[in-house]
Amino acid sequence: MDKELNQYRGQIDRVDDDLLKLLNQRAALAQQIGHIKGEGAVLRPEREAQVLRRIVSVNAGPLPNQGVTQLFTEIMSQCRALEAPITVAYLGPAGTFSEAAVIKRFGQASQGTPCVSIDEVFREVESGDTNYGMVPVENSSEGAIGRTLDLLLQSPLKVCGEVMLPVHQCLLSNEAMMAGIKSVYSHPQSLGQCQSWLNANLPNATRIPVASNGEAARLAAEQPHSAAIAGKQAAERFAIAVRAENIEDDPRNTTRFMVIGNQDVAPSGKDKTSLVMSAANRPGAVHDLLVPLAKHGVSMTRLESRPARSGLWEYVFYVDIEGHQLDKKVAAALAELKQAAAFVKVLGSYPVAV
Repeated sequence: MDKELNQYRGQIDRVDDDLLKLLNQRAALAQQIGHIKGEGAVLRPEREAQVLRRIVSVNAGPLPNQGVTQLFTEIMSQCRALEAPITVAYLGPAGTFSEAAVIKRFGQASQGTPCVSIDEVFREVESGDTNYGMVPVENSSEGAIGRTLDLLLQSPLKVCGEVMLPVHQCLLSNEAMMAGIKSVYSHPQSLGQCQSWLNANLPNATRIPVASNGEAARLAAEQPHSAAIAGKQAAERFAIAVRAENIEDDPRNTTRFMVIGNQDVAPSGKDKTSLVMSAANRPGAVHDLLVPLAKHGVSMTRLESRPARSGLWEYVFYVDIEGHQLDKKVAAALAELKQAAAFVKVLGSYPVAV
């Protein structure tokens, strides 16, 4: 048995040696590409999406596609870091799902900058202090993040990408018994995602909304008779025990994040375009906004209304459509839409989340 194990281990060692040589060869090629692109062009979202899609298409297993995607994201992250580190602002503190979204998209070699609010994330990127921002835009259970939508309308920044992050909530507390928990801290969205569980298990505990789940974990770690709803990464960060896992009411609970920056992203072959628009104050105006999309065969994947800041009972509409704004049929639809709408702003075109 030992002889057979040693044979397999020897084969693994030789494969590891080959992998290391190939990874360094890839890194050297990435450096050469970086020299050709020059400064200010380290990240090419469309190219990275194409790389991941191609790798998944040729994956024969036994590694699952999700694992292969994560592995190659880290490889690209380390190769990018040889040119210049990518800096990404996110809603902090450390240990939030926003930080997890940064790592999922940019890898461990990126440099995260935790911010106290979504507004600060936008300011960090607008000022040039960070390359990109990661902001939550909607949750499958609780719907849109209103502040993010408002800032996307106001800001000159563009949407450069999206991240779909499965969200599994945990109850964190240093109280040994559930009966000892008198208050529960969490972000309002997370409290909403777990309300049925809280009603069944902690019906008498006071629910206290805070700015982020990371902040909730920090408070619960310091305050007696308290708990937090947050992810496992927050438990590790703030040295607080996990008392219950997967307490979200919907096991498919997912948060969609958007990457914001000053970059126009080229077509990748499988893209999405986000825009915001308003209708003229006349009968049939909203219907007229949808006609150009139907006419040119452009599929709409999301429609969200939001009160406008311009007047009482006025609304803007946030829309996601399939395709890149440079695609022929999308460009034609957008041109007609701008004639029909009172206002149109293209927030950005970007690869569909891999």
